[in-house]
Amino acid sequence: MIKSPLSLLTGLLSLLAVTFGYGQKAFIQVIDEKTHEPVAFAHVCFEGLKSGSPKYSLSSIDGTVVNEVKETSKIAISYIGYATYTDTIQPGQTLKVELWPKVLNMDEVVVTAQYVPERADKSIYKVQVINARQIEQKAATNMADLLKDQPTMRVDQNSIYGASLKMQGLSGENVKFLMDGVPMIGRMNGNFDLNQINLYNVDHIEVIEGPMSVIYGSNALAGVINIITKENKSSLLNTTVNAYTESVGVYNFDGAVTFNKKKHGFGIDGGRNFFGGYSPVDTSRSQSFKPRRQYFFNGYYAFTDNKFKIKIAGDYFNELLLDKGALQSPYYETAWDNDFTTVRYSIRADASVKLPHNRFIGVLGAYSAWDRVRQTYYNDLTTLTKTPVEQSWARDTSTIYSVIARATYSKSNPDIWFNYQLGFDLNHEAGIGEKIEGTRQEIGDYAAFISLKFDPLRSNSGTKPGDPARVILSIQPGVRFIYNTKYKAPVVYALSARWSVTEQMAVRFSYSRGFRSPSLKELYLSFVDINHDVKGNPDLQSERSNNFNLNFNYSIEKKKLAISLDLTGFYNLIDNVILLAQVTPNSPEYTYKNVSKYKSAGVQFGSSVALYPSVKLSAGISVTGITGSMSDTVPFVDYLWSPELTVSPSYKFIKQDITLALFYKYTGRAPQLGLTENTIGWAMVSPYNTMDFTAGKGFWNGRIRFTAGIKNIFNTTTIPTTGTAGGEAHSGGGGDGSQNVAWGRTFFARLTLQFNKYK
Repeated sequence: MIKSPLSLLTGLLSLLAVTFGYGQKAFIQVIDEKTHEPVAFAHVCFEGLKSGSPKYSLSSIDGTVVNEVKETSKIAISYIGYATYTDTIQPGQTLKVELWPKVLNMDEVVVTAQYVPERADKSIYKVQVINARQIEQKAATNMADLLKDQPTMRVDQNSIYGASLKMQGLSGENVKFLMDGVPMIGRMNGNFDLNQINLYNVDHIEVIEGPMSVIYGSNALAGVINIITKENKSSLLNTTVNAYTESVGVYNFDGAVTFNKKKHGFGIDGGRNFFGGYSPVDTSRSQSFKPRRQYFFNGYYAFTDNKFKIKIAGDYFNELLLDKGALQSPYYETAWDNDFTTVRYSIRADASVKLPHNRFIGVLGAYSAWDRVRQTYYNDLTTLTKTPVEQSWARDTSTIYSVIARATYSKSNPDIWFNYQLGFDLNHEAGIGEKIEGTRQEIGDYAAFISLKFDPLRSNSGTKPGDPARVILSIQPGVRFIYNTKYKAPVVYALSARWSVTEQMAVRFSYSRGFRSPSLKELYLSFVDINHDVKGNPDLQSERSNNFNLNFNYSIEKKKLAISLDLTGFYNLIDNVILLAQVTPNSPEYTYKNVSKYKSAGVQFGSSVALYPSVKLSAGISVTGITGSMSDTVPFVDYLWSPELTVSPSYKFIKQDITLALFYKYTGRAPQLGLTENTIGWAMVSPYNTMDFTAGKGFWNGRIRFTAGIKNIFNTTTIPTTGTAGGEAHSGGGGDGSQNVAWGRTFFARLTLQFNKYK
């Protein structure tokens, strides 16, 4: 067909534009694989194979990048919401790159419990990834904020110990918290205060629900939560500033600066959080949610080349929590106040080496310390004097420090049917303080482990172009040999399997034996003051468990529609589970005791539907039951079940860069198991609803982002409890017969400024 003169003229002008715009230079065109629209401001890194010198660039508004390499180079192109593209490129080569959008986060690369980093949908374990975009969309400032809406997870609030987590019907003692693979320390009453785990420098969070005792040892009966911190891998210089406020009296501020020079990367960040306290009924003094002030700082150095990487990082956290007492009679002019100061810091080094023939070495070492100081003051409100009380019951310091070393040697070749990993894990923990028996106690846990992976069935091709052959069946047995300085530890073994029924459907199964030695606090802590009388029990037995998980997943993408369906069942049987027990009915005295048998079981169904690029809907429903028995001769009580429902729709206006999101959760009637003397008691927490709404808008090509919304729309603060579970040295803070859920309905706003330099 003969083209019209106008068409010929348009083509000639386009050719001239390219010629004058780029001269004789080659260029790279970056487009969205689904919409075929340009991806503007994508991060592009060129690295010469011989020189190893990285160069950074940024795609233009029309998705183009000039190819200026002088030698054969690696190229990596990344942009938030897309799978990272990697390849090699030659001098003068023109390239068209289609970035694959992560519609349902199925293509997220995960590191937790993997031989080498691997796509989440290919992992033998079911790994849930909560990425930076989801954290931003939810406007979460700490882990309590983030996890409260997750199915099978329950966040409980305590007036002194803060926010604690339950997962799969198991308490937080059985959840392993890691930061960049390093176990965190500083549990209070067996749980981490999730309010103390900030998200300001978090890149993403990887969650594995189910037994992980072979890979991560003690405290991993219910699963692992690995917090991966941010590291600048895409620009020469990045500067980020965040400001957050909430109408209840929250004022947070933080900032970060990171930069790269050739193979070297550096970063430093820090900030301050402040919360003024809250009670459903304003008492002006004693509050259900205590006022707190937090300071935090982090820094890292990383060296990276083709076959070797080392990263050294450190962090510091300081919190002051104010426990203001009620006014004292007869004149109500004085009060007893407690200040709790928590300091946590760590330094860690992580190195990885790639050897020939797909062999890998990983080495990790860390020193961590946790310090909590309580000081009681006599506060005279008429003279405004605050006098520290010097008696032993009025002040105490508890210090925990931990040294860990971990090394692995792996063979991981996706093209062959047999791979393996072996390694050792050394953990030494010490506790020091006047409230610890003998003022100092230590416990060591030293282990060696091996994991084998068999892929006996494989297809001829991968799921996507460029993928290796699809693995139809993977079987991964493992065993861990443990020497514990306080307890005789069993041999821990596990078996995991993944069956790829079709390209869209996968079945995962995992079984593991588990072992948890009592913590130093459970064994030796003595915490006595005017409100508490908690004593450790050196006669405690270690917990041992059998854990089963079964998961079905179906995921499909058709053009712009993506659907994922997920069904999970779990069963956990724990011998000698440790609970905080009331010594006698109506007594203020507590100690730790073993329950002979404890079971949790449940089923969870989740689904995600996305109409790319604007609409996404996630929903889930779960039912979890728990039961227990004091001895082998006493029958189990009936299971008590708790249902949960979550719904999270979101919509994005692409051109305006506006995102609207809603987060709803129904938490059904939930049982709490406790002990009084040698009798199991139950408390039932009433059902409740929570809902948050957020709206976010980007400005100046995403350099500025403003997010605002409403949290706790239903104004749920405290909820009734019935029965008695014992075993609670602190109530939830809501008063007799009630438990805290959250402070009331609040309005929030967040402003983020981010600037990058690529050349």
